[in-house]
Amino acid sequence: MAKKNDKDKQAHGPRTVASNRKARHDYHIEETFEAGIVLTGTEIKSVRLGQVNLRDGFVLVRDGEAWLMNVHIAHYEQGNRQNHEETRRRKLLLHRRQINQLHAEATQRNWTIVPLRMYINEAGRAKVEIALAQGKQQFDKRQDIANRDAKRDIQRALKAAY
Repeated sequence: MAKKNDKDKQAHGPRTVASNRKARHDYHIEETFEAGIVLTGTEIKSVRLGQVNLRDGFVLVRDGEAWLMNVHIAHYEQGNRQNHEETRRRKLLLHRRQINQLHAEATQRNWTIVPLRMYINEAGRAKVEIALAQGKQQFDKRQDIANRDAKRDIQRALKAAY
């Protein structure tokens, strides 16, 4: 009987570690970008265990660099006293053109840059999907909920008809 390799056991494609479902509720997503993220040793171990919370996170562009702020990565359980700070700012790895585009659109249109999801790609690197987003008003949120309920009712009716 042949042994299976570790690569055969893993699913193909990126593995989502954390997603920010609240961002899609609170913002109109205009454009998305993929960014690498600079992490320490204990941080990447916590990320691989899925101990990440993106809910309050945002991206700040300062001095030509993009920084991921307010994202909580839990302490690594087997870490030592040099474990990482949980909500420290983390540098994002983007091309200069992308950083300039993000900064220009965010400042001119008064939009926010939010993280949507964090995942591990096929090469084992941690990546963050960030988005230029425009804040929703309360009535926009209610309209989205009403549209979702209407679609659900239509699907139920179609399913019952067949």
